[in-house]
Amino acid sequence: MNKIVAIAFLVVGIILLCLSYNSYHSAASDVSRVVTGASTDKTVWLLVGGIFATGAGLSGTLGSQKKL
Repeated sequence: MNKIVAIAFLVVGIILLCLSYNSYHSAASDVSRVVTGASTDKTVWLLVGGIFATGAGLSGTLGSQKKL
């Protein structure tokens, strides 16, 4: 069961990273970078969530292997 949850975190993390990449290259993010010098909050939160979920998924799938 833990392996399934870890794989789900990994998949969700990769999806969030793809969404943050698309959000970073959107027109709204371009305008925000020109005006404020920073990306939109949505882009930053998608990136942070994607990194966290991918890390949790990787550590769950790779770290839960029992060595004999």
